[in-house]
Amino acid sequence: MSTLTHFDAQGQAHMVDVAGKPATHRVAVATGRIEMQAHTLALIESGTAKKGDVLGIARIAGIQAAKKTSDLIPLCHPLALTRVAVAFALAEGGVPQVVCTATVETVGPTGVEMEALTAVQVALLTIYDMCKAVDRGMTITDVRVLEKHGGKSGSYRAD
Repeated sequence: MSTLTHFDAQGQAHMVDVAGKPATHRVAVATGRIEMQAHTLALIESGTAKKGDVLGIARIAGIQAAKKTSDLIPLCHPLALTRVAVAFALAEGGVPQVVCTATVETVGPTGVEMEALTAVQVALLTIYDMCKAVDRGMTITDVRVLEKHGGKSGSYRAD
């Protein structure tokens, strides 16, 4: 069984030393969704939400969040990201929802899963913030890493 890497031999939390790790191309893709009422999704889709372009603002928020991950998660390394892409898909069948997918890349000694997850969470929170006046019952759910590539541990793809 693997050990938790953010604790030293005395059980104290610490930032993992990545100085000896080679810089490789790292990619992570994360996703999540926000469920809402049908009329809320219609407002987002039509661009007539009172606060403006919901998905455009959420995209920028997600990109900014990926860049600020190390400011939010105490033991994350600050990374020079080479790409952050945040995309949305609107789903009207079944439960009305917006699905967010973030792809983050860097060339460095550590992965970008946390940056991708942070981008998704903040993008979805931004949608909530911009639409809460008409729908306080929105639910953010299913945030997870879909895939990651690069580094010693190789590739991972969610089932």
